[in-house]
Amino acid sequence: MIRSTTGIEIPQTLHDWCDPQRMALLVYDMQVGICRQIPGAQAVIERVGIVLDAARQSGMRVAFTRHISLPRKWMGMTQLRTAMAWQKKGDPDLVDSWFPRDAEATAIIPELAPRADEAVFDKITMSAFDSTPLALALRDVGVRAIAIAGIAMEIGIEPTVRQATDGGFGAVVIEDACGFGNREARDRSMATLRYIGEAVVTDSAGFREALTDRRDGLISG
Repeated sequence: MIRSTTGIEIPQTLHDWCDPQRMALLVYDMQVGICRQIPGAQAVIERVGIVLDAARQSGMRVAFTRHISLPRKWMGMTQLRTAMAWQKKGDPDLVDSWFPRDAEATAIIPELAPRADEAVFDKITMSAFDSTPLALALRDVGVRAIAIAGIAMEIGIEPTVRQATDGGFGAVVIEDACGFGNREARDRSMATLRYIGEAVVTDSAGFREALTDRRDGLISG
């Protein structure tokens, strides 16, 4: 850590950030209906599983997000426009509600099923921080940073990371555990995050190693 003259500690390395008492893992939208749409989803599922196991073994708090669709009566202009774009419909009356709250497609995939002591935040936005109690919940338990993995980088993970840092949280992007639907859009998202420089970028092996080092007492808290 670097410490300012006013006593502010500034983490510099991945190991600095990966304190299980001050970081939470956010598993973004690893839902049945979303994983079905992503090429190479199985490889992402396996890497998210590695990350999730490492977080659980360290005692780190874990949260999941789910993207949901509201009932048609509650689908307003923004939701209908988004549904029309994704479903390639020119008429709002022709769109379907892809992710009703209790639908099988909305559920977290069984391989990554949340445990009883892990939080699940439902959202209708792309950023996990927008219109959810995520930020409040993190601050309330003294968490100052998130590590994020899931699907999809170019759709919801980039805005979540940027809103995290705008809100005063550190953000660690576990790059190889973040799936995508469009390679070019994904590459632009990663280039933007690297250019801004606020987020830390690592991979699943680096994240697991950082937590293992802390657990084994090689890095002091």
